[in-house]
Amino acid sequence: LEIDARTALWPRALDMEDRPLRQIVTGLGGRADGPLRQGSFVITAASEVMAILALAKDRPDLLARLGRIVVGRRRDGTFVTASDLDVHGAMAALLKDALLPNLVQTAEGTPVLMHAGPFGNIAHGNSSVLADLAAVRLADAVVTEAGFAADLGAEKFFNIKCRVSGLKPHAAVIVATVRALKHHGGGADRKALVRGMANLVRMIQIGKRHGVPGVVAVNVFPGDDPAEVALVCRSARRAGAADAAPCTAYSEGGPGGAELAKAVIEAARRKSAFRFLYPDKMPAERKMERIVRDIYGGKGIALSPLARRNLADAVRSGYGGLPICMAKTHLSLSHDREARGAPRGFIVPISDVRLSAGAGFLYALAGDIQTMPGLPSVPATARIALDPATGEVRGLR
Repeated sequence: LEIDARTALWPRALDMEDRPLRQIVTGLGGRADGPLRQGSFVITAASEVMAILALAKDRPDLLARLGRIVVGRRRDGTFVTASDLDVHGAMAALLKDALLPNLVQTAEGTPVLMHAGPFGNIAHGNSSVLADLAAVRLADAVVTEAGFAADLGAEKFFNIKCRVSGLKPHAAVIVATVRALKHHGGGADRKALVRGMANLVRMIQIGKRHGVPGVVAVNVFPGDDPAEVALVCRSARRAGAADAAPCTAYSEGGPGGAELAKAVIEAARRKSAFRFLYPDKMPAERKMERIVRDIYGGKGIALSPLARRNLADAVRSGYGGLPICMAKTHLSLSHDREARGAPRGFIVPISDVRLSAGAGFLYALAGDIQTMPGLPSVPATARIALDPATGEVRGLR
């Protein structure tokens, strides 16, 4: 195969956060331990195999996607794939049962298909295509979740997942809270709530940009001011939402979501004009620019030399028509986690563009986003303890 071992592109994956593993050096033990080279780890939820599991439509599709994974280069610069190494069959065998969606039920007996776990900020952030395809054949109405806010999970649902599944959404539910909107407004009073509404308005516009009517669900917490909840609902309707309703389903169960459910059913009855954000044939750099302008509210992108080189390499190898999976902070509409509300006019720096040929997208990293997260300064372990007398574990949430 004439593989150049120095150009291995396949990272290792680990299902826990560990900062020191973001960049590693392997092969320090000598020739018997492999070539000396720089490598990396990603968290499992950001791995290409997780994305493939979530996007495969059946076993043949799973096998084909695994075979397309690019793992390195030959000495002539061409890509080496998992099928070249003849390992995709073994990978598919390991994932044979994992490909099947898991049927569980809620506390009230409602059926739920829980399947796959790509993060919404550093992956494409949606449950599996196979689960959705099964659900629409088994139920009159299907609610499927996309991770984080509309700028991340929903954008990728519309432009990556729907491209694969062929399904077209009839309505979108945008979840908001008074507390989060005040955070985006930079305070804790009603004036901050009004300022923070700019963020929710942008989320509503993202749905409209794709031709999908949006219903705002205001999750109500104990202590929320009913007048402020009503203010959010009124403001959402004025901003173009099909409707808005308070939701207390977490504390009250099904009855607490009845008003929201009625609003969603009514919105879904309207004629949906679903459309993708960009066509397949649009140049990849322009696709990124359109995401930044139309979804985030920014001005454009700035590709680093590494990103530009990797993008050109992918395009030259025939992958320029793939959709874009943008890895970006979930804390802001921009790449800057400190930028609250609905910032405008910013330039998003793209530090790298990676090819996920098996998953079927170009993976663009915005700002300083990391695909191997790190634990916070005070991790959860600090509050978890074992009572030696009773054996009771305390501090779990």
